[in-house]
Amino acid sequence: QVQLVESGGGLVQAGGSLRLSCAASGRTFSSYAMGWFRQAPGKEREFVSVITWSGGWTSYADSVKGRFTISRDNAKNTVYLQMNSLKPEDTAVYYCAAPTVPYSYSEYQADFGSWGQGTQVTVSS
Repeated sequence: QVQLVESGGGLVQAGGSLRLSCAASGRTFSSYAMGWFRQAPGKEREFVSVITWSGGWTSYADSVKGRFTISRDNAKNTVYLQMNSLKPEDTAVYYCAAPTVPYSYSEYQADFGSWGQGTQVTVSS
């Protein structure tokens, strides 16, 4: 099991930027891909982005492609989500997650067994 703690959420105006961080502990961080998901009010949780264990490959939801960037620092056991050009529709609770299986890559929530508590991002128009 890995413990995940997100930070960096907040209130920002449309067009602004935020950087989310997720600090991990409890397992060999560098052996696991890491993902970001989000859940808007009244909606199901959805995939945002994922990065491989080495950071060499990333994937994004179409809705954030070109605006969000995922990265990781294995020396700091931390994964980041840089969010630029934010829109009101990006308002959600953002969660980082680690898959159950090391060296596995997925965009599906069911493959992720460890979740953080979430951090609120609110974008005002």
